Amino acid sequence: MFHLLHYGLMPRVVQDQSHKFETDELFRKLSEDTEIRVTSYRDKSPEERSQRFINDVKEGHTCVAFLNTGVNLMLQFYPPSGPTDKVTKEYVDFDKDPSKVVLKSRFIMNGVCVQMKGWIDLKRLDGVARLEFDYDLADQEDRVVRTRLREYEERQMKNEFSIA
Repeated sequence: MFHLLHYGLMPRVVQDQSHKFETDELFRKLSEDTEIRVTSYRDKSPEERSQRFINDVKEGHTCVAFLNTGVNLMLQFYPPSGPTDKVTKEYVDFDKDPSKVVLKSRFIMNGVCVQMKGWIDLKRLDGVARLEFDYDLADQEDRVVRTRLREYEERQMKNEFSIA
């Protein structure tokens, strides 16, 4: 394992992500519709909290807590490839309901690729969300792990031949 860490090969994901998502108690709880609450700016007035939340979401981020588990997440609303110039409706949609924002965030949690889908009331700053297994991101991460492992093995083979 040290060699994998040394060469930057420690995987970001577990080996069988879908199995972990399906069997882990935390993921089981978070995969159900769950009450969430915005955790940012608690020291501000309700109006200011709401406006700051809206600005943060438009910039592509916010913090929420899943109330049934106490899990707090810093969410980002853009593709796993990284930030873009503008947050798209795929990740943030203010138009479906004027009193709510619909959100989607993709990330890796405890070695498993997931996506959070839900909505938040713009005045109360609470809503409902759930985690789903993210098959596309899981495939991407698995390919990265296999590529890095293959490169590592090739370097090891070259080192064995150069020592001999």
